[in-house]
Amino acid sequence: MNDGAMIDGSDRRRRSLTDWALAKGLKDLIKHGRLDVITAAGNRLRFGDGSGAAVEIRFTDAAAQWGFMIDPELRLGEIFTDSRLLVERGTIYDFLMLVLSNIQSSPQQQQNVLTRLAAQLRFATRRQRQHNTSRRAQRNVARHYDLGDQLYALFLDDDWQYSCAYFETPELTLEQAQAAKKRHIAAKLLVDPGHAVLDIGCGWGGLALYLAESAGAASVTGVTLSEEQLARARHRADQRGLADRVRFQLQDYRKIEGQFDRIVSVGMFEHVGLSFYDSYFENCQRLLKPDGVMLLHTIGCSGTPSQANPWLDRYIFPGGYLPTLSEMMPAIERAGLVLSDLEVWRLHYAQTLRIWRERFMARRDEAARLYDERFCRMWEFYLAFCEAAFRCEDVVVFQLQLARRNDSVPLSRDYIDQRKAQLRQREARLTPAS
Repeated sequence: MNDGAMIDGSDRRRRSLTDWALAKGLKDLIKHGRLDVITAAGNRLRFGDGSGAAVEIRFTDAAAQWGFMIDPELRLGEIFTDSRLLVERGTIYDFLMLVLSNIQSSPQQQQNVLTRLAAQLRFATRRQRQHNTSRRAQRNVARHYDLGDQLYALFLDDDWQYSCAYFETPELTLEQAQAAKKRHIAAKLLVDPGHAVLDIGCGWGGLALYLAESAGAASVTGVTLSEEQLARARHRADQRGLADRVRFQLQDYRKIEGQFDRIVSVGMFEHVGLSFYDSYFENCQRLLKPDGVMLLHTIGCSGTPSQANPWLDRYIFPGGYLPTLSEMMPAIERAGLVLSDLEVWRLHYAQTLRIWRERFMARRDEAARLYDERFCRMWEFYLAFCEAAFRCEDVVVFQLQLARRNDSVPLSRDYIDQRKAQLRQREARLTPAS
């Protein structure tokens, strides 16, 4: 059925204004697949052409149902987290994929007036929400990255890489794909022995340690605003006998001093905020030696500028924003940096998130013991929504290679594969034989 009709005659007689509004909106949206909805009033609605596995959701109260209709970008995550929207068949990921794939196939589909007004207001005020001063940036980072290493140990790879893996071939494990990501970045950075490297947003230190061990950097300085990441990164450097070459600091990018042959930043630029793009790239230009090379790896949007998803902004990544190239490039140009290479990773993060989500769900009971059921539902929604967005929306990963001069990197990209082959050889020498 594609008309959102009531299944039962008794339901038809009890149809409420709330259900009528919901039926109208979902009838216009869900054209393929099958979505069954049990409304707060107990009525059953069916949408789509019946293809594929059925997804069934249930609203527990009328306010949740209205919230979903009026402001789904914010309220859907909230009512799922609070168990006011229940998925009776399938998973929340299945539901999100069904909705987003229908939106993808019908981009001209109109939002209702209130939803459109909410989106316009968020777009108009996005700079205020992303005004990430040094103090505010540290608060925002703590809200996500200082939740406890026990949480991240549930689903990350053994090197604690919390960014997009690189699936050179489809059959790679998460560990192999994260190693491939580090290798690819090191090759594009052209790291040589004797180089001083700066890692802005170093996370738990895995990339910085790799650049010292496998790429042969003389020194690596990693900076983070997360106290928990800093502690683990320093501990890992000590354990591997690299504390003299790899130093980690609790420091904002605006306060770094010195000059570096290479600068890398992975998964940090999303937290800078539109108002500080000029400051970010000016500082990178200041810190980069005249013949230096920088690699910026960031989630972004391949479409036109928009606003941050309000649910992610409120509950997961406060102050976060996914840039478009048109928003980054003017600041790069004003800073006097040259774009020497651009690579777009499209579905690699969707695959990464799928594995994270599966690992998290497999150890969900442990997460519930660490936190509670509500937290688990929130993180299930976060991982599911992000994966669905990478599959259905204009969300990608950009890798921008930047320099101060246009002769800082080779003329052809052959050097990347050549250096990756060298790095594989070094990795093999470092890995004990089993």
